[in-house]
Amino acid sequence: MSEPACRRLRIHGLVQGVGFRYSLHREAVRLGLAGWVRNRRDGTVEAVIAGPAESVEAMVAWANRGPPSARVDRVEVAPFEAEFADFEQHPTA
Repeated sequence: MSEPACRRLRIHGLVQGVGFRYSLHREAVRLGLAGWVRNRRDGTVEAVIAGPAESVEAMVAWANRGPPSARVDRVEVAPFEAEFADFEQHPTA
């Protein structure tokens, strides 16, 4: 098992109204990650993901593709420090 990691993602592109949050949530749970995801009023999707480093990196790679209906232009990735019990969808901020 790898060291734990936590990252904040900001996903830009056609990422709202295309099932991105739901798909990211489902993928995070599949990878055994904790954290949250939400839409932002500026049209981006923001997520904080925490768990084993390999799973976090797999989630970052997935976020760069997104679900089939999305178009991801870029993903900003930054270190983040937090602990979570599970993965949640948060209201738009």
